[in-house]
Order: sequence, then C-alpha cells, then structure tokens
Amino acid sequence: MADQLAVLLPVAAVWVAAAVVADGLPRLDRARALRRRTGWVSALVLTGLALTAAVLFTGLQNAGGTAVDRAAGRLALAAVPALLVAVCTVRRVRRLRAGAGAFARAPETPAPHGLRAAAAHPLIGLPVQVTALATVPAVVSAAGLDLFTGPGPTGAAVTVGVLGIATIGVRHALRHNRLAERAMPVAVSSPRAAGPLHV
Repeated sequence: MADQLAVLLPVAAVWVAAAVVADGLPRLDRARALRRRTGWVSALVLTGLALTAAVLFTGLQNAGGTAVDRAAGRLALAAVPALLVAVCTVRRVRRLRAGAGAFARAPETPAPHGLRAAAAHPLIGLPVQVTALATVPAVVSAAGLDLFTGPGPTGAAVTVGVLGIATIGVRHALRHNRLAERAMPVAVSSPRAAGPLHV
C-alpha cells in the first residue's frame, strides 16, 4: 500500500493545488496578478496531466502486479476529467493569460470584468476540481481505507461525489454569470421622440 501511496500522492497533490489556484482566479482584480496566477494554473495543470498520463501509460504497458500498475488501476477514475482538462481547460487558460498580459503593462491595472468572467468560466475551474476530487478515492484506498468494498460505502461515496461535483458546477455557473453581467455594456437609453413642431 505504501508504494502505491508514494505513486499517487504527488499526482493528487498537484491536482489539488491546481484546483485551489484555479478557484481563486476570478477573485483577482489586477491584470498582472491574474496573468501570474494563470501561469501557475497552466504549469500545475500541465504537470498534473503529465503525471497522470505517465502513471496510466506505465500501468497499461506493464500487465504485472507492480505498484505503478495498481496505482494506475486506482487512478482510472480521474482519466476522464483529466482528458476534459486537456481538451478544454488548457486552451482557455492560455487565452486568459494572453488576455491578461495585454492589460498587465502597469502593475496596478485593474482586470476588466470580461477577463474575470472568463476566469470564472466553468470549463476552467470545474474540470480541474473534478479531477482533483477523482484522485481522492485513489489516495484513500491506497492508504488502506477502501471506499468501494460494499454497497453501503460505495453508495455513500458516489452520492457525496456527485453532490460535490454538482455544487461546484452550480457555484462556477453563478459566479460566471454574475461577472459576465458586470462586463455587459450599460444599455444606452434611446433619445426621446421629438415632439410636434410648432410654427
């Protein structure tokens, strides 16, 4: 168990760190800080993807009973959200960093609401946080507490996981909508209709 834990702990730690940093992106109100933090998110996400792919690929290559093979079996749950991160999140974070860089010439330049709304988009934070959540059962079971031994613990673990993901998704959607509304231009009232001409 300890050898599996040594393989899984770095993967889970990187994903949890990426989830925490990504969650704080919309709260940043300075463009330079947003650019710097998106760089951290990008580095952590790419590291997490590389570690996850390395463990899964090594586990698929070796059909034996090594620690990496067992760790890969436990990490299979995180493969789908990690794929979503690779397809959606990496590109959005790169565009967000480029957009923040355009405003980051001066140290105290405020981050526009449009950039903060883009940082709060569910496809940035949600896949990273779901991947981080998906690594937790692997670490817990490698530590010796198997959550999937019977129907009772399995049902409870699945219910808690689904409720957690739904809560995170709703939170991201509400925050994104709030910031997107602030980014909308103020509606210009139409000029009053001209009255009748008096001669």
